Amino acid sequence: MVGTPVLFIAIPLLAAFLIPLTGMVWKESVRIIPGLVLAYLLVLAINLLSYVTVNGPIVEVIAGWAPPIGINLVFNAFSGFLVTIMVFMGLLVWLYSYRFKSNVEYEAARKYFLLLMMLVTGSVGIVLTGDIFNMFVFIEITGISGYALTAFYTGRDSAEASFKYLMMGSIASVFLLLAIMIIYSQLGTLNMADVASKMHLMDPKYKAVSFILFVIALGIEAEIFPLNGWAPDAYAEAPGPVGAAFSGIVVKAAVYALIRYTYTIFDLSGAFDLLIIVGLMTLVIAEVAAIRQEKLKRMLAYSSIGQMGLVFVSFGIGTKEGIFAALFIMLNHAIIKPLLFFSGSYLVYHSKKKTISDVDGMGKLAPFTSILFALGAFSIVGLPPFAGFWSKLSFLMAAADSNMLLIIGLILTVSVVELVYYMRVVNRIFFFKRASHLLARRPTFNAYIVMSVLAVLILVIGFYPDSVSTYLHNAANSLFDKSQYIHSVLTASIQ
Repeated sequence: MVGTPVLFIAIPLLAAFLIPLTGMVWKESVRIIPGLVLAYLLVLAINLLSYVTVNGPIVEVIAGWAPPIGINLVFNAFSGFLVTIMVFMGLLVWLYSYRFKSNVEYEAARKYFLLLMMLVTGSVGIVLTGDIFNMFVFIEITGISGYALTAFYTGRDSAEASFKYLMMGSIASVFLLLAIMIIYSQLGTLNMADVASKMHLMDPKYKAVSFILFVIALGIEAEIFPLNGWAPDAYAEAPGPVGAAFSGIVVKAAVYALIRYTYTIFDLSGAFDLLIIVGLMTLVIAEVAAIRQEKLKRMLAYSSIGQMGLVFVSFGIGTKEGIFAALFIMLNHAIIKPLLFFSGSYLVYHSKKKTISDVDGMGKLAPFTSILFALGAFSIVGLPPFAGFWSKLSFLMAAADSNMLLIIGLILTVSVVELVYYMRVVNRIFFFKRASHLLARRPTFNAYIVMSVLAVLILVIGFYPDSVSTYLHNAANSLFDKSQYIHSVLTASIQ
């Protein structure tokens, strides 16, 4: 084994503090350091994921105190899979952001990349930590970074969007602390594995209340209805790369936290039904809202919310096949949605209102960017032979195995709505005449690289889904095997 899980937190956190200092000596370092850090973390994540696939989970004991007393980090097939995706997306967001706007000067760049490092640190910490209070700390780090990045641009409605995000995040913090307080008062421990092993001792009423509080708190970050009021404004007003970071990194961390609590800590019989209900509500309302949007990035934001609803429905099936499908959808969402945000940002680059009508005729002015947007649209709606087709097929098969025929019918109906509003945009790009006087923006060289990488991944997974299926099955088995998680953590020894 090369490296340790603690490096995923220590190195980007250290980089965030070093960026202002090194910038005083060499200004370009504020842009270069995050890339070097994220590239190293990606190599580390791949190595550790390969290691746990063969040798089992890694439990890192912090400060010489073994669980359940001390703090620990858990890198297994499930958490490691998500960490790898998040770090990879962080690297692409960094590369895309490197010269996204030529007029972003040193001071703004310093703040942006410092906050990006903090966002990655918090999100990865949420996934790796084995302690519910430390998860709260990492959620706060992620939230504060997200608020600041949402308000990064001045002269827009970004301050209002950031304030909404802040208010919702503050409510989430209160509910999360209340849930943690109830669990600690009942069981006297904060370690997730220890809590899971003692959960049967907890009063059912307190158990139900704490679970509801967790769902509300984490549901805000996970964009589930009706707690996602902040998301459309934040996606629309934040810089294009930040919207991709939210969908590819932050939301994945929040989903992990909520699913980890549902599958590992709590043993409530109705928890899976709640996931299905909340997921269906989120999916249906978000997709209906998306088709009514006039602004491109708001449409993409509602589409992202709808995808998270589908993820929760899939997790709510409660089988290994359902988990596999949910993880497949999360993987594809992490690849496809950033491509849509990246390419879409260039299609409406010079527009102040960022409306869908601004993309009319862009297929002739910006063919490469337009083709990539269309590729992302075809994939996200599930058209073969693109990556999104296999994840939706996996979901339908998992639901069919559980005899959820009504849910299948509803999902297929909503998918038609999704197909309509994405094809509407694609149609305007390639078949409408250019009515706007705005010129097309040519992507930077690094933006070309990022979007091309995502496009290639969509095609590779689409034509060769087995290239990722092994990792998905391992991650699904890891989450489903609650006893393995508890045993591996509570038997961890000090190295």
